Amino acid sequence: MAEATPILIALESHEGTVRGTSYEALTAGAALAEQSGRELIALVIGSGVTDAAGTVGQSGADRVLIADAPELSLITVDGYAAALDAAIEKTSPGVLLLAGTTAGRDIAGFIAGKHELAHLPDCSTLNIEGEELVASRPVYGNKMMTKVRAALDRTVVATLHTGAFKAPVADSARDVTPEPLEVTINEGDIRVSITGLESSAGQAADLTSADVVIIGGRGLGSEENYKLVQDLAEAMGGAAGATRAVTDLGWRPHYEQVGQTGQKIAPKLYVGVGVSGAVQHTVGMVGSDTIVAINRDPAAPIFKMADFGLVGDLEEIVPKLTEQIRARKNG
Repeated sequence: MAEATPILIALESHEGTVRGTSYEALTAGAALAEQSGRELIALVIGSGVTDAAGTVGQSGADRVLIADAPELSLITVDGYAAALDAAIEKTSPGVLLLAGTTAGRDIAGFIAGKHELAHLPDCSTLNIEGEELVASRPVYGNKMMTKVRAALDRTVVATLHTGAFKAPVADSARDVTPEPLEVTINEGDIRVSITGLESSAGQAADLTSADVVIIGGRGLGSEENYKLVQDLAEAMGGAAGATRAVTDLGWRPHYEQVGQTGQKIAPKLYVGVGVSGAVQHTVGMVGSDTIVAINRDPAAPIFKMADFGLVGDLEEIVPKLTEQIRARKNG
C-alpha cells in the first residue's frame, strides 16, 4: 500500500468523555506514524464529544474527526461500525487501531469480517516492516510471545493488549481543529437496544480505565467479605473487581472479572485481597504499575510479582487499611 496511507485510531467515549484506555491506541498509532512517515488520524465517536475531541489533538493526532450523533451516546457494535465505515471511506487508512477493551475487540472483529480485512488482535508491539504490519502478541496465558503479520495492500485492523502502551502526555502547544464526520444511521441500523447502565456498589470507576483497582479473590472466604474490597475501593476512589474463582462461586457478576477470560486492566495501583496469583488472573493485570498483595499464605504466587506484600489475616488488615485511608483523606 502506498506510503501515504494514514493510521486511523478509533476512540471510544462515555458521557462525552474519551475513555482513558483509548488513549493507549493513540500512543501506539503515533509510534507507527512516526516510524513510517504516515499521518495519524483520530476518530472520536460518541454524542456531545466536541469539547473532548479538542484534547485528542494535543495527545498526538495530526487530524481529528468527530462522529457525533445521539445514536452513538452508548457503545454498540452497529453504531460504532457505521462511524468507522464513514471514516474508512473518507481516509482509506493503512492501519485501523482500537483499544483492547471488550467493545474494541467486538468492533474490530465485526469491521474486519464485514470488509474481509486482516485482523491482528491483542497486540503488545506494532511495527511496519516494508509493506507489512508486524505485531507481537501474548499466547499460552502470557507465557510466550508470538509474532504475527499482515500485508498492507489493504487496511489492517488491530487491537491492543491492555496496558502494553501508556497514554500519551498532552501537549497544550499542539492545536488541531476537529473536523465533523458525516455519519448516516437509519432507524433499525442499531440492532441492540441498551436500556441503561448501572454501576455496582463500590465500583466508582470503570475497571479498564481506573487508576486504582482493588481485586477480591477466593481467599476472602465468603461472599459477605467482598464488602471489604468494596469499602477499600470506595475509600481509595478506585474500582472493585474479582478473580474468576470469585465469579465462578457466584459471589460477583462476570463483568467484574479480571483475567484471561475477563477484563484486562493496567492501573497505576493494583491491590489484590485474598488473590492467590493464578496465571488465569495475572495475565489480566500484569501491566499494573504498582502491585500490592494481601494474603495470609506467604507462599502465594501473587507475592512473586508484587511490589509490596502484606502477609496476614485480610479481615484484620483491610478494615484497618480502609480506616487509615479515610482518616488521612478527612484530616
